Amino acid sequence: MGMERSIRSSVQPAVYLLYLFAAGIVYAQTDSNDIAQKIDSLQQNDRVLEHRLDVLEKSIDDITWFQRVGDVAFIDKVYMTGPPLAREKNPTGLGAGNPVKFWAYIFIPKKIDFSAKYPLIVFPHGGVHSNFSTYYTHIVKELVTQKYIVIAAEYRGSTGYGKSMYEKIDYGGLEIEDVKSSRDYMIENYDFVDKSRVGIIGWSHGGLITLMNIFNHPDDYQVAFAGVPVSDLIARMGYYDDEYRDLYSADYHIGKTAHEDVAEYRKRSPAWNAEKLETPLLIHTNTNDEDVNVLEVEHLIQALKAEEKKFEYEIFKDIPGGHSFDRMDTKKAKEIRVKIYSFLAKYLKPPDPVKSVKDIDQAAYR
Repeated sequence: MGMERSIRSSVQPAVYLLYLFAAGIVYAQTDSNDIAQKIDSLQQNDRVLEHRLDVLEKSIDDITWFQRVGDVAFIDKVYMTGPPLAREKNPTGLGAGNPVKFWAYIFIPKKIDFSAKYPLIVFPHGGVHSNFSTYYTHIVKELVTQKYIVIAAEYRGSTGYGKSMYEKIDYGGLEIEDVKSSRDYMIENYDFVDKSRVGIIGWSHGGLITLMNIFNHPDDYQVAFAGVPVSDLIARMGYYDDEYRDLYSADYHIGKTAHEDVAEYRKRSPAWNAEKLETPLLIHTNTNDEDVNVLEVEHLIQALKAEEKKFEYEIFKDIPGGHSFDRMDTKKAKEIRVKIYSFLAKYLKPPDPVKSVKDIDQAAYR
């Protein structure tokens, strides 16, 4: 009897564990969909929070613009429109086909004669999803001190304006027309902007937008600078990872991979549109660029040469800073920017051109 009780007492915990294990399997099977739904909901909430934090960060950065550049420029942020969406979720829905609304920064030098005419710089930001931030403070100050007026569009897909704006992205597509719209806005609304002296500059993704603007609208820009420009999306999809590729193949964006639609990615790539160049152009790249591999820009340069286009370029050798090499605050970066400003000045004739690093220091670092 005692042994039987002992056996029963040792068996009961094992049976209980088996019961729990079996119950767990049943619970897992019956509730797996519910758990998956909860995980998906949490992920969606995380994405919404990320966008809300981007809005907060953008609001803080806007204040910083006034603190850092307000001493030399009148700063405004204006609301304007570009073309309608490339893809409408409901083409017959209320508001379908309406122009896309977006913000843009304006920087006007404080020491100008408003009865005179001044050159305009159109300055699209970089980043697949990014915005025009105070990262560019010193460059804006350097432009303003030369008495350039600057317009910087927060084109469709920019961050800091919520999920809806983020998902309007059209990389190499209608974002180009948003930037062109910002150029037109300045000419239509400010009498002191000289429409015969308009330049466009940009780095990285902004470099792609710069190139595609002058390719698509050669009569509207007198000069362009493209720094480390994204140049070949087909090659780019080849050397980046799936997480990066997914930004393009997302259903709210291109909706297909480069493998699925080579022609679409080609259409959005400057290197495959080189025959359109008519505008004076300067291109810079860096052999140790960790973002835009130099092979992309080399392809662009080779394509332009093959089309017998006139342009200037420089391939820098392993300059510290990689992708940011000529946007930094090092002496070398400032020396390179003097070259950029000298090239722009040949066509835009700013009242007070930068001619040396000393001029840059006086403009942006006082």
